[in-house]
Amino acid sequence: MLTGLVLIALAAVSWGTTGATMTLLARHAAADPLLVGFARLAIAAPFLLAAARVSTRDWRITGRDLLALLVMGGAMAGYQVFYFRAVMLTGVAVAALLAICSAPLMIAGLATIFLRERLTAAIGLSLAMAVAGTTLLVVGPRGLGEITPGFAMGSALALGAGLSYAIYAVVGKATLAGVAPLPLAGVTFTVAALALAPVLWWAPVVAEPLAKGWPLFLYLALVPTALAYGLYTVGLRRTPATVAGITTLLEPLTASTLGVVLFGERLGVAGTFGAVLLLAAIALLVVRR
Repeated sequence: MLTGLVLIALAAVSWGTTGATMTLLARHAAADPLLVGFARLAIAAPFLLAAARVSTRDWRITGRDLLALLVMGGAMAGYQVFYFRAVMLTGVAVAALLAICSAPLMIAGLATIFLRERLTAAIGLSLAMAVAGTTLLVVGPRGLGEITPGFAMGSALALGAGLSYAIYAVVGKATLAGVAPLPLAGVTFTVAALALAPVLWWAPVVAEPLAKGWPLFLYLALVPTALAYGLYTVGLRRTPATVAGITTLLEPLTASTLGVVLFGERLGVAGTFGAVLLLAAIALLVVRR
């Protein structure tokens, strides 16, 4: 399990660079967020399929597995839509808080029901510490911002994003019993990209952002998408879904650290304590094993 934890931690750290990259894209390319979500999936999918083709000979996918892959692809596409729309309605802090913090809790509940995973005292304590630490880390430095007219809808969409990710993780964990990790990731991202393809019909100024920001688009697609989800899927096969969900909370810690280093943001006392609490939660998982 320790190897799986390390792989998922590396994936989460990679995901944590997404926010900084999105900030740079907004500055230099004015890219529509949904277009970014589609582009990273569409570019990552063939790379994941190629990696699966080279590294895996076993491509057996039954009808039941195919249904699971369709559900996972739909969940991944739904996450992009729900989360980016939530950011527009509530702001980054609230959307990130609800989506990121709700996902491990939902994963724990779904994994207990559908995967028969046991929520031990140590894992429960780690989960509580990690969610509390992430809350302080996200809200502490910047607050919740203003309550907008679309706050309730945006909050619901953010929770929808958390549920989408939880479904992706739990269904993925169950499906990995019969499908190799890289084919699973490659097919899932292909489905997600196809589901988001209609974005091209209404995303404003498609060509210009892609031309101006192509290095950033390529980075998003290859590192925090293709590479990160490849690592995550391999790690998930060796790790309980609940533990994997807790470990992925290293993503906001990485994002906050980059915000301090690259953009001059400050964590403050609450944010710093949250970071320490989150690291202590991850350390508890490692020591437990």
